[in-house]
Amino acid sequence: MIPYPPSYYAASANPARPRPALQGEHEADIGVVGAGYSGLSTALHLAERGYSVAVIEANKVGWGASGRNGGQIVNGLNAGLDKIARNYGAERAAFVGGLVQEGGRTIRRIVSDYGIPCDLKDGNLFTAYTGKHMAEFEAKQALWRTYGMDDHEMLDAEGVKAHVASDVYAGGMLDRTGGHLHPLNLALGEAEAIEDLGGRIFEDSALVRQEGTVLHTADGVLRCKGVVLCGNAYLGDTVPALTNRVMPVSTQMVTTEPLGARADALLPTDICVEDARYILDYFRLSADKRLIFGGGTVYGGADPADVRAKLLPNLEKVFPQLKGVALDYAWSGNFALSFSRVPQMGRLADGVYFAHGYSGHGVTGSHLFGRILADAIHGDVSQFDVFAGMRWLPFPGGRTFGAQYSTVGSWWYGLRDRLGV
Repeated sequence: MIPYPPSYYAASANPARPRPALQGEHEADIGVVGAGYSGLSTALHLAERGYSVAVIEANKVGWGASGRNGGQIVNGLNAGLDKIARNYGAERAAFVGGLVQEGGRTIRRIVSDYGIPCDLKDGNLFTAYTGKHMAEFEAKQALWRTYGMDDHEMLDAEGVKAHVASDVYAGGMLDRTGGHLHPLNLALGEAEAIEDLGGRIFEDSALVRQEGTVLHTADGVLRCKGVVLCGNAYLGDTVPALTNRVMPVSTQMVTTEPLGARADALLPTDICVEDARYILDYFRLSADKRLIFGGGTVYGGADPADVRAKLLPNLEKVFPQLKGVALDYAWSGNFALSFSRVPQMGRLADGVYFAHGYSGHGVTGSHLFGRILADAIHGDVSQFDVFAGMRWLPFPGGRTFGAQYSTVGSWWYGLRDRLGV
């Protein structure tokens, strides 16, 4: 078993129950591969309905993106509703528009129902560097209103300063229905909720082979009536049919030393923030008043040689008053990018389901997809079939050359960010 990466989240995690590896033969109604948010949400929604569920995890609960992400509840998918309308039609855009806030509501319902201590707070702010960014926000606000959502508040530069003590922004857009939390503690709490409902979770139990609804690990076999594959960026080549559907992309994070009263001055309303650029920065405060700051991407999933050196200049640009601040933690992790930026779910065979490709919006999207997967297994495929029917495209050149293709694309969009065009 590979230990958690040296993140702030791992260092501040709630105590976790011991969980065995899968050994010998076991049976379950539904077997879930991956104890990240997709797998945990699916298993929890099924366990609430009385299903016998068993989750196998290669490492530990929340070891992947679910336990080391920005912790931000951001409504919507990576692909905007306008892009979905262009590529998939107005009817599907209206369908997605009716669901984009459900992930956040699902998280809040789970945290409330099971009393999960994960520092959940409300509010997130999108910040603009340019007038072009502000025009994009205004267009998004107008678009969401056409789908019945009116939760975005436009802010000018002074309005942003009420939330962020920085002079770099031209304005912003506030979404009070967003929020932030401790992502690893959310995953650990969801795992305990599953177990309290009778579900089983096996750690140190990597999937070696999947044969229909039978899952094989190095030391055990799990025989099921149905299987859900939720390995996302960390499934690797274990299920060849899924390998080229998504690409692992690395993003990085750092956490400062405790800032005390300085933290309240930096982010006086204690909301989370992300900017509008293609290669964006995102940040928020931890419960113990540290600044958690993330950004950067590496297509293909490789970790940069020095995370601190990569992110510190960005942090000091936003907050020059923190120049010279100590960074106590630095880490990297992968999310799964789909070429369309729309997450995917579907069936590989009878009784074999999958979900992945949240493209950086996995905190909310995974919880939504877990509920939809549980509904489909229970017999209601109305929402599942819509997502399953949305066509997907492979990355040009496959995963290997697709990483180079995406790197060139990110360089181009990054240049446009720097030029403000």
